[in-house]
Amino acid sequence: MNKIALILFLIGFHFQVSAQVETDYEKPPVFPECASEPIENLRNCFSDQLSRLIYENFDLPQIVSDEDYSGEMVVLFEVDSEGNFVVLYVDAIYDELKTEARLVFSEIPKIKPATYNGNPTFKQYSYSIKIPLTDPSTESGAGPDEQTDSAAEIERLASSELDSVNKSIVPYSNKEFTSRLNIPFTHQFYSRFDRQMNVVGANSHTASKPFIYHEVSKYFDFQAYQDGLKKDAESWGGRKLFNEHLVQVQSKDYWFTIDPVFDLQLGTDSESDFNSTFNNTRGFYVQGGLGKRFSFAASVYESQGRFPQYYNAYAESLKAFGPDPAIIPGRGIAKRFKDDAYDYPVAEAYLSYSPVDFFNVQFGHGKNFIGDGYRSLLLSDNASPSPFLKFNTSFWKIKYTNTWTWLRDVRPEVTEDGAFLTKYMANHYLSWNVSKRFNLGLFESVLWTNSNDRGFDINYLNPIIFYRAIEFETGQDAGNAIVGASAKYKWNDQINLYSQFILDEFSINDITGGNKSWKNKFGYQVGLKYYNAFKVDNLMLQFEYNRVRPYTYSHNSIVLNFGHNNQSMAHLWGANFSEGIVIGRYQYKRWFADAKFVFGKRGLDFSEDTDMFAYGGDIYTTENNRPSNTGISVGQGNTTNVFHAELQSGYLVNPMTNLKLFLYLSYRDFNPEANTIKDFSQNTLWLSVGLRTDLFNWYFDF
Repeated sequence: MNKIALILFLIGFHFQVSAQVETDYEKPPVFPECASEPIENLRNCFSDQLSRLIYENFDLPQIVSDEDYSGEMVVLFEVDSEGNFVVLYVDAIYDELKTEARLVFSEIPKIKPATYNGNPTFKQYSYSIKIPLTDPSTESGAGPDEQTDSAAEIERLASSELDSVNKSIVPYSNKEFTSRLNIPFTHQFYSRFDRQMNVVGANSHTASKPFIYHEVSKYFDFQAYQDGLKKDAESWGGRKLFNEHLVQVQSKDYWFTIDPVFDLQLGTDSESDFNSTFNNTRGFYVQGGLGKRFSFAASVYESQGRFPQYYNAYAESLKAFGPDPAIIPGRGIAKRFKDDAYDYPVAEAYLSYSPVDFFNVQFGHGKNFIGDGYRSLLLSDNASPSPFLKFNTSFWKIKYTNTWTWLRDVRPEVTEDGAFLTKYMANHYLSWNVSKRFNLGLFESVLWTNSNDRGFDINYLNPIIFYRAIEFETGQDAGNAIVGASAKYKWNDQINLYSQFILDEFSINDITGGNKSWKNKFGYQVGLKYYNAFKVDNLMLQFEYNRVRPYTYSHNSIVLNFGHNNQSMAHLWGANFSEGIVIGRYQYKRWFADAKFVFGKRGLDFSEDTDMFAYGGDIYTTENNRPSNTGISVGQGNTTNVFHAELQSGYLVNPMTNLKLFLYLSYRDFNPEANTIKDFSQNTLWLSVGLRTDLFNWYFDF
């Protein structure tokens, strides 16, 4: 009986308290201007004062005005138990609007908080702000809506967030043309804007490649170029095939494109013992930007191929330690595919950021090139991609490029426990436009290995050119320093002259001694470009001569050579050669035609029991195994005459992706003085036809 009475008492107490809660008095927050208002007017007064403060203090961001935006934003806020305004959530299409809303609310002075049953408490509101701003005195019912469940409101706003993202998408406007992305480096594509960047008086810097769209867009109108090639294609398939990226998305804050990558070839080789040559590359290429200063790109390739016999033999001569049979020049380590072909996947990617207009930093896996010619004696792109960190700084008449690269030596004699040896390279290139016609460049490169477990030596992070003093401080055998220079002279808007000089050893007595010392390790390049040759629009002619003395780029240690993945990081012939090149390029609308002729003399090793000397052409052989100290001349050893001719013509299917149909014909005459197991007389005629997304340079002329 007592238990029943207790239960009835508790139930009665519960009903009494509940009734009290329902009838307790609530009071909204009070601005000082509302203190004298009757209680029934406080809620409207609070709304009016808040609307007035926002209207008077909200500064519309410039981008909103520039883009003539009209819409609405929502602010979820709280007046806490101390009277402070606290923003909980902002829903707006522009980040600048969100930032401004938070700033305005943070500057509202503290007011008298809301009360509940006479005690201070918090109160939450949802407030809509119309863009452009309107005077609250002309708006009926304007003001914040009281929120009883902030979690539910946040959930409501979140549920519409994807719709807001979809609404933010705008038609694609070729954002890459003004971005911080690299222009994919191919000699053929770069020839289209080479003249515009080299007119007399232009403050451009054309040696350090790849270029960034943002810097080239000052000299070449990419949009006008694309518009001039655009086809009348109304269907989705027609537009994607001939004019557009496969996927292209753009909003105010970001953009990206996705395209398939193809390199599908079929050909025949006169010297091969197989039926045909082929290449089957499939992949994708992604590029994009976040904001105006951050860009990214990635390309992934899956490839199988069988090339002309001379090319296959060269690829297998580059073989790395391990079971894989070859390294495809310029691509990477290849596995065996079927009986006589190769499988060689490749991935390249980088991030590009420009915190200010004069400075760009990139980090990625790819290639770099320094020079105005077809070849480079300073840094070339014929080796496999490698990890790199690059700074580009441009100011006044200067462009300064710093590149740090992680390289690999993959030969059996330098591996440890089956792991390839890592070496590092730091490059500095300073380009100075001395006058409106003359450009001077200074170059320095240092290579080092993980000797004494020093890893990536912090000494070489010093961005100041030159490193030779640092090399001596860390020990002369701890690194290999190479210095060089380049020059370019603009004869007029149609003709410019260019040159390079590389120095790998500086011994003044040997240089001036006149006895052709092996220490005279240097090379040079001279060249000429003739734009709109003979008054034919879009016809470019190029003449180039390269000469590099024996043992240049090599070293007395086994690993400190100027190479990566058994390939030279400079000229693909290594050293101990002379070479003349004639190139012609022509474009008419979407049609193109190229011709190239290479005449050369190389000094190769005999590599036989009767003569095991290193004659200075192979940069991976130690120079300590030389036949003599003096009387060293270019072409010594197994003197080999080389002639290589290429003809290529085709049709540009899609200018946005550089997808092209092409017909390729090459002839190679390789004629050594003495036939060896590795090097012997060959005459190769190679015909190939294909469809290629042209994003990098292939080199078949060795």
